[in-house]
Amino acid sequence: MTQHVYKVVEIVGTSEESVSKAIDRAIEKASSSLRNLGWFEVCQVRGHIEDGKVAHYQVTMKVGFRLEE
Repeated sequence: MTQHVYKVVEIVGTSEESVSKAIDRAIEKASSSLRNLGWFEVCQVRGHIEDGKVAHYQVTMKVGFRLEE
């Protein structure tokens, strides 16, 4: 079995639609500049409220990617 080394970075995704969309957007954007993404962990979910309704979601997450050998 090959032993890998990973690097972890923190990213923040945003969406006016949902937490899920915020995660999807952040992963999509990160994958355009980082290779070998393998996992993510949601660390924090925040939001903005306007007129008694959720107006914006913000998700902070850690993503891990395998370093190339």
